[in-house]
Amino acid sequence: MKLTADRPYSDPEKAARTLVEIANTVEVVQDGRIYIELINGPFLFREKGTPEEYKAGLDLAIERGWLELHDSGTFVKFTKAGADLFA
Repeated sequence: MKLTADRPYSDPEKAARTLVEIANTVEVVQDGRIYIELINGPFLFREKGTPEEYKAGLDLAIERGWLELHDSGTFVKFTKAGADLFA
């Protein structure tokens, strides 16, 4: 008997791709910066992801070289590999 449903973003790969897709829709500011709250807000509230799924997805997107997180943690930038996903 299964009491819980599978979470849509329990797979970090799917969470990472969703985060990158959300980031692609956000208007960038100076020097290609995308403010992190413009990514995590839609992921957590519109897509109904959990903070753990968000963190796992963001870590995987950074590990795969799709996004680069600034040291301050306030914004990300697309890398060449990340930009190529939408080319």
